[in-house]
Order: sequence, then structure tokens, then C-alpha cells
Amino acid sequence: MRVVIRDNPEAASQYVAEHIIHRINAFKPAPFKPFFVLGLPTGDSPKRVYSLLVKHYKAGHVSFKNVVTFNMVSLPSLRNKDEYVGIPEDHPQSYRSFMYEYFFSHVDIAPEHINLLNGNSLDIHAECLEYEEKIKRVGGVDLFLGGIGPNGHIAFNEPGSSLASRTRVKTLAHETLLANSRSFGSDVHRVPRLALTIGVQTVMEAREVVVIATGANKALALQKCIEGGVSHMRPLSSLQMHPYAMLVLDEEATLDLQVSTVKYFKSTESVMNETG
Repeated sequence: MRVVIRDNPEAASQYVAEHIIHRINAFKPAPFKPFFVLGLPTGDSPKRVYSLLVKHYKAGHVSFKNVVTFNMVSLPSLRNKDEYVGIPEDHPQSYRSFMYEYFFSHVDIAPEHINLLNGNSLDIHAECLEYEEKIKRVGGVDLFLGGIGPNGHIAFNEPGSSLASRTRVKTLAHETLLANSRSFGSDVHRVPRLALTIGVQTVMEAREVVVIATGANKALALQKCIEGGVSHMRPLSSLQMHPYAMLVLDEEATLDLQVSTVKYFKSTESVMNETG
């Protein structure tokens, strides 16, 4: 697992955006693999990345015409007796709305190439199975961009998630509800308790995984996932077993790492830069 450290969130986001652009531009469409398949998250950290991707697209540095996307999560509208306990897709705080506001509406991606989990499906379990099949039909994910929750989750794979898990319905942990409450007027009771999420194994099968994590509130989780062992109680730690996983952090996100760990990753990047 490679760790890249930058001074601040803006520099970390710039690194990730440029990395994604490089991968898309280097992709050579072929009859058996016509599209670059990109997995995408929601949240504050990727907002900066999306803003930069849009900026580079408008400057003519990248096109998304040959890109197919799969989003990591969705908030479902599930019926409990006569009430919805989730939110509809056109709700301002739905992840579909988020993606169009910050990314899809501003680039040249074809609408039919956008894949989002449908939280309004009458059969959400079938929806999850079909999502996995869609990923297989396009040849798998080339690059998954992810974030990390303060409790070490990736997508909505909360602590305790099976490392062999696939796309499914998950109950959100209290820490995740608190983190998401800022989008619901800071009222944790308004945040949906359930979510659809790709699984840990779904992430692990991507050819490359890039995770951006910024801020001191991610530091403890990152310390456990980087310096600790692989554990289902820290789903992000599974990336230790991925051959092409990269964490891009700002300085504040490294606060709980040992000084020797930070020095090691900075020195390895320096060597890689010198050798090209």
C-alpha cells in the first residue's frame, strides 16, 4: 500500500485529480474493453477532486466520453409500515443529486454511462445483485476513488463488515450518522439509518484503488488502518492486501502515525520521483 502525503487538502486533491486524469488519458479503448471504468464516492474530500476534474475538463486536459462510472453508495427509500425511512433520489441531499451538482452536470460523460445504486428500487436486494453484474459486464473497475470515515469505513462498509462482502444494504454506525448529519441541518435523527453500498470485496477487485483522506478527524482511523493489522473492524485496512492501493493524505491526517512511518513514506516517494 502506497501512502502519499501533501501539505494540505488542496494539494492532496490536486494530486488525486491529476492521477485520475493521467489514468484516463493513458487508457487505450479496445473492442473487448471500450471504456475506462471509474468508481466514485461522495463526501467533502471528493468535492475538491471533482472541482479540479471539472476545471481540467473545461481547460481541455481530459474528456470523460470513454468513461463509465459506478458510485459507491446510495441512501435507499425503504418502507416501514406506511412511512419512508430513507430519502427519494431527487432529494437535495441524495447522492444522485450530489454527483450531478458537483461533477456529472459539468463534464462530457454520457448519461447512459453513469451508474448509481437505485435506492427507490422495489427490490433493493435485486438492485444490489444487478449492480455487481453491471460491473462485471463492463470488465471490472479500473480505478476506485474512495474516502474514509472517522471509524475506518470505506464506502459504507462499517466496522465489522465482512472483507468478502459485496454490494448490499448496510445499517450505518452512529459515527457515520453524525458525520452525515451536517447535510441534514446537523440533526442526526434526519439522517437515513440504512444505505446501499458496494462491498469490501467489490473494492478489492478494482485494478487500482485511490483513497483521499484529509483532516485530523481521520488521523486515528488512518493510524489503525496503516500501522495496524488487517481487520474487519477497520475495513480500509483491507487495502494492505491490494497490489495497487494508494492513500493520499494531508499533513493533519498523519498526526497519529509514528514519525518513522511518515518519514518512510515521504522517503519512498522521494526515491520514486528521482527514478521516474
